[in-house]
Amino acid sequence: MVNRILRNSRKVLVTSHLHPDGDAVGSMLALAHALEKQGKEVFLYNESCIPKNFFFLPGIEKIQSKVPDYSVFDSACILDCSELSRTGKCRKILKNIPEIINIDHHTTNTGFGTRTVIDTNACATAEIIYRIISDMGFEICIDTAYCIYTGIFTDTGSFRFSNTNKNSFSICTKMVEKGVSPHKVARHIYGRYSLGRIKLINLVLDSIELSENGKIALLVLTKEMFEKTNTSEEDVSDLINYAEHLEDVKIAALIKESVNSRSDLHYYHVSLRSDGTEDVSKIAFSYGGGGHESAAGFSSSLPFKQLKQEMMAIADRI
Repeated sequence: MVNRILRNSRKVLVTSHLHPDGDAVGSMLALAHALEKQGKEVFLYNESCIPKNFFFLPGIEKIQSKVPDYSVFDSACILDCSELSRTGKCRKILKNIPEIINIDHHTTNTGFGTRTVIDTNACATAEIIYRIISDMGFEICIDTAYCIYTGIFTDTGSFRFSNTNKNSFSICTKMVEKGVSPHKVARHIYGRYSLGRIKLINLVLDSIELSENGKIALLVLTKEMFEKTNTSEEDVSDLINYAEHLEDVKIAALIKESVNSRSDLHYYHVSLRSDGTEDVSKIAFSYGGGGHESAAGFSSSLPFKQLKQEMMAIADRI
C-alpha cells in the first residue's frame, strides 16, 4: 500500500523529528534521492538546525526549515519520528495532506498517520528506507547509498550499540559495494572539529554534575555558551557521549537551552543515553519525547531548575 501511494504521488513532503540525528537526516535524504529519480517533486523539511557533521551528505542543502503556506502535497513521509508532535510546526501543514506515511523503528511510536511502516527490530529507520526503495525496484545510486550507510552507521553507534544486527552489516556492505567510503563517512561524523566546538566542549564539561549515587551524569549547554564560543546548535552533536562514558554512570543527560526567537520563550531539549541497563525511552516518552532504550530525547518548557531536579531525581529509582 505504501509503495502504491508513493508511486502515485507527484509531490511529497519528507520530514523527521526535531533535532535530527544521522538516521533521521540520512533516511530523509535517501528517500528523497530515490523519489526524485522517479520524477517526483520532493520537499525536505526540518525546522531544527542540521548538525555540521552531516553537511557532506549529498542533497543536504535541500532541507528547508520552513514550508511555504501555498504548498500542496499528495503525501507526506514522516521518518524516524515516534510522535507526530515531534515534527514541530510542520504538524499544522500535515492536517491538509491526504496521506501521512509513518516510517519508524522506535518502540515508543504512537502509530500516527494514515499508513504505518514500523519495524522495531530494524537497526535504524535507514534500514526500512533501504527495504522500501529496494521493494519498489528503484536503483540505489551512490548518493542514496551514502545516506543509507550514514543512517545505519550513526544509529548503531558505529556498530557498537545493542541494535546492531546482521542487517546492519549486510546493508552497509552493499552500500560500500555501491561506492561508499567508510573512511569518508567516519572522518566527517567523528573527525572534524572547529576551534569553537573545542571551546564549547570545555564549557560543557565544566558543567558536569553527578547524582549522589553516581548513577546519573548531567551536562548543561546554555545560550550563553554558544555566544561565548561563537558556535551554534549545529556544533552540539555527540557532546553527551562525554558523560555517558563516565565510570559507574547508568544514565547521561544533556540539557540544552533553546530560545524561540519570535516569542523569546525559553525551552530545553534533553538528550538521554543509557549504558544499556536502563530504558531511557520511557523517560523521554513521559515528557512527550521518544527514542530507543539506550538513546532518547524530549523537549520541555519547564523551568531549568525544576527540569534539572527531575532529571537528577531519576537516580533514586536506579
